[in-house]
Amino acid sequence: MTEAKIILTTVALHEMAISIARTLVSERLAACVNITGAVESIYHWEGKLEQALEYVLIMKTTADKVEALRERLMQLHRYEIPEFLVLPVETGSEAYLKWIRESVS
Repeated sequence: MTEAKIILTTVALHEMAISIARTLVSERLAACVNITGAVESIYHWEGKLEQALEYVLIMKTTADKVEALRERLMQLHRYEIPEFLVLPVETGSEAYLKWIRESVS
């Protein structure tokens, strides 16, 4: 297991995805944020079945930055309950893992 973490969230607008990504990287909370093309999400919200186009943000960071990234994302995000899932990185290229560490330090 490494100290690297992958964090997932979704947003409704491409412009919001770019804004959040640029902020998190410029503030060194994430080394990189990938933004997917629109994906279709189906979910229950307030008792109704919903369907929406969303953009997935895939954020790379380190364990010691997770809480600060979460706090900042909650400030920037427009959803009432934003997705915030933290996934462990078991292993990876040492050069890439080092780059993540250096990018957020």
